[in-house]
Amino acid sequence: MSIHIDAAYEIKKLAQEIKEDLIRWRRHIHMHPELSGEEYNTAKFVAQKLREFGVDEVIENFGGTTAVVGLIRGKHDITVALRADMDALPMEEKTGKPYASQIPKVMHSCGHDAHTAVLLGAAKILTALKEHLQGNVKLIFQPCEERHDCGGAKKLIEEGVLESPKVSAIFGLHVFPELPAGTVGTRIGHFMASSDVFTIKIKGKGSHASRPHQGVDSVLVAAQVINTLHHIVSRKVDPLHPAVLTIGRIKGGYADNIIPDEVEMGGTVRTLSLELRDQIPKWMENAIWGVTLSYGAAYQFDYRQGTPPVINDEKTTKFALGMMKYLLGEENVVELENPSMGGEDFAEYLMKVPGTFIRLGIRNEEKGIKAPLHSPVFDIDEDALPVGASVMAFLAYKWVEEHS
Repeated sequence: MSIHIDAAYEIKKLAQEIKEDLIRWRRHIHMHPELSGEEYNTAKFVAQKLREFGVDEVIENFGGTTAVVGLIRGKHDITVALRADMDALPMEEKTGKPYASQIPKVMHSCGHDAHTAVLLGAAKILTALKEHLQGNVKLIFQPCEERHDCGGAKKLIEEGVLESPKVSAIFGLHVFPELPAGTVGTRIGHFMASSDVFTIKIKGKGSHASRPHQGVDSVLVAAQVINTLHHIVSRKVDPLHPAVLTIGRIKGGYADNIIPDEVEMGGTVRTLSLELRDQIPKWMENAIWGVTLSYGAAYQFDYRQGTPPVINDEKTTKFALGMMKYLLGEENVVELENPSMGGEDFAEYLMKVPGTFIRLGIRNEEKGIKAPLHSPVFDIDEDALPVGASVMAFLAYKWVEEHS
């Protein structure tokens, strides 16, 4: 016969007891960041900690990647998954903090170090409460969230991370500088946008700058293509359906007095709608074709779908909102009004199983912590770490309890 415990009280207490551990783990990972697909030492650190905690199964190099997958076995077959990402970004840290990155031009400027520490904390809490756990908890430490070509969420799903045992729901979180530390937020439905990228090559005919009539000016054609593409969202897309088309780079030319034969540009498209996501590249190619034809140029258009939109499941999100309000108090849980046009490959899991993505507040202006994600001076208020760990642990604990 199992003994009833006040799970919210016990989990919050345990989270506070391991606060210094959480900070130490996060700082260790922060000081030793690794790029997407290269998370070897981070993965070893994670696997070592999971074994120390007493996690029942720990699989390293899952699916031929640097992923680490753990399993805490409970009393019944129901299984819930918790996910954290581990990779850093290729940029130089400029915080000047004593725990700043020790790796040149690599930094955890998106908070994945915090995500990994939070999930380690949830794992330690749940193993401490294992005798009361009514189902299984699968712990997914994922590589390659920042790059979609080296074995991120999609690759892990293809390799069976949501099977054996089969996952019934999944929860994940991401640090969020717009919410104060101590708070969390989420919303039902569309939460984040798809994230696709494209490359366009405009192929003209080179000539001397003084004799433009003898060539086909790829720079001029590229400029017209850019202008035309920027009218797609404003004139083709329903204003009630958010979309972004941004050209972030352009390269071409050899000298001031030469008209180059080729210009290359690249950018990204973000949408919240799967239908619109499929339609925009068709509009883009029609526009590129029409402009280049009118100038006698040619083109090459390469459009690559990245991650789909993050769409939070209604049932799991109502559950998460209720549980987080119970755990943290209603004043510390925000029902976010608007989705974000940022992308996240947590979307891949949500295409397969019900789940919810959550924002973890990390802002503290009194401590000078207010920089946006992907900033060289990004940092977090580490008081948020036990909040994140307790939320993840409590959601998993209550999900298997209510569905066993």
